[in-house]
Amino acid sequence: MSPTPALPPRAPARRRRPEWAGRNYSLLTGAAVVTNLGSHGALIAASFAVLETGGSGWDVGLVTAARTLPLVLFLLVGGAIADRLPRHRVMVAANTLNCVSQAAFALLVLAGDPQLWQMMLLTALCGTGTAFFNPAAEGMLLSTVSGEHSNRAFALFRMSMNGAGIGGAALGGAMIAAFGAGWVLAVDAAAVAVAGALRAFLDVSHIPERAPGGGLLSDLREGWVEFRTRPWLWSIVLQFAVVVGVISAAQAVYGPLVARDQLGGAAPWGLALACFGVGTIGGAVLMMVWKPRRLLLVGTLCVFPMALPSAGLAIPLSVWALCGVMFVSGISIEVFGVNWMTTMHQEIPEEKFSRVSAYDWFGSLSMTPLATALAGPAESAFGRSSALWGCAALVLIPTAAVLLVPDVRRITRKPAPSRPAPAPDAQPAGSLTPG
Repeated sequence: MSPTPALPPRAPARRRRPEWAGRNYSLLTGAAVVTNLGSHGALIAASFAVLETGGSGWDVGLVTAARTLPLVLFLLVGGAIADRLPRHRVMVAANTLNCVSQAAFALLVLAGDPQLWQMMLLTALCGTGTAFFNPAAEGMLLSTVSGEHSNRAFALFRMSMNGAGIGGAALGGAMIAAFGAGWVLAVDAAAVAVAGALRAFLDVSHIPERAPGGGLLSDLREGWVEFRTRPWLWSIVLQFAVVVGVISAAQAVYGPLVARDQLGGAAPWGLALACFGVGTIGGAVLMMVWKPRRLLLVGTLCVFPMALPSAGLAIPLSVWALCGVMFVSGISIEVFGVNWMTTMHQEIPEEKFSRVSAYDWFGSLSMTPLATALAGPAESAFGRSSALWGCAALVLIPTAAVLLVPDVRRITRKPAPSRPAPAPDAQPAGSLTPG
């Protein structure tokens, strides 16, 4: 018999994802997509759940403040814990708390006649879970990407996350109009459960345990030193303490009220929020190819358009005009967000990611409970339109002030990775366990 001819070598399978997008990065991105599909609708649903029970703008502000107050109070502890324990375990535990509290909120609304204090308590539990989740999640994401690919990786992650938010906001508004707020809250609880399950599959077997430090207070002090010795960091965090507070008041309190009274209800407001999400996708696509040299200068200039939605609600603009300004503000904030994450990845030591991220979150959200709680009284004292114009002004003033900080104008993109590149499915040696 003649010898069997040798088979030609099999062509290597085509890789469906970039080399830098390893298994952990892909799982994290998938989980973020699922989470945002539910959470964007749930944010609208929580406001309309209060309004459907006869609540006022004051009551909507109190429920929103109940979510953000524990978030602010527990962020620093959450950051320190995320730099000590495996980050994926912190994230899954936080997801579990959020799932249970949101499911209870949904049942309460579906059962009928929920009390204000009950809604405040359940949203406070959700805020507590988020306080532990956010620093762990951000630290994990930062540690999964090499410096060379950070701009593209962060842009793709945010594009995927915000793309899901488009569908979540639009679907949430439509579901509220068709079925009521309770079912949207139930969908969010299910989405959080699925996302937590995905995060439980993160591969951390190759990560060595970090040596124990000097205690929780010592960890917090180390994070504080990193924070206060960087003027660009604390100045922009102070800026965002004001900016995030007034934008939250405008979108969580005044937006639903303007939608109810002048735009036709929940569905148009959901559409406007979806256009904001479309804008963030546009900004992320832009940042996939654009790498500005002066990271923080470009990012800060792009915060100015975030005043447009508050001004649009103050007029108020028509639904489609409001959608236009929301789209522009979405592009702008995404350009800032990618540049901010790239700067953090470039300038902050990996072992302190979560603690510095916690100070960032803590400062940026510190004014939000007060701003949302005072939104109702401000409307009563000055009128809704004047309060919204005030929100727009409070975006512009601190943003202009930040441009006076030399480091904000001078920090430039480093040409080489700031730390060794991790393997596609691995973290840097000695890094924290990913969330």
